[in-house]
Amino acid sequence: MNLGRVAAIGWGLVFVVGTSWAAQSASPKSAWDGIYTDLQADRGEREYGRTCAHCHGLALEGDGAHEIPTLVSDPFIRRWRGKPVQALFDSLMRSMPADDLGSLTPRATADLIAYLLRANGAPAGETPLPSEREALATIVIDQKAW
Repeated sequence: MNLGRVAAIGWGLVFVVGTSWAAQSASPKSAWDGIYTDLQADRGEREYGRTCAHCHGLALEGDGAHEIPTLVSDPFIRRWRGKPVQALFDSLMRSMPADDLGSLTPRATADLIAYLLRANGAPAGETPLPSEREALATIVIDQKAW
């Protein structure tokens, strides 16, 4: 798969969009171009409060003593660096919430990812993050190199 050129804009997370989105515009899009909407992230935040916060914490801090990962900052970036958003989507769909496996819908999962993107500093845009696995395969989670 050709992932196109990396657009390293801003600091922190950079999401590189591959050939399918790149073909729709002159250059690849990144999370800094807004790959989710505020409304979607708001829905994701509410879903997080209902299904995730009791394990991962209200501030997405996780619980190292119980091997529950943090969902913000360097630990999140290290865990998902170089992987497509599809891998995060698949992981959530397959294994979360741990106490109610299989209860997340694709839309709720995309909304949760939008919330995680916002919590990690990526700005919102005008187009929702898709809830189709194939579309998420074209977006790679990466960290800007200094």
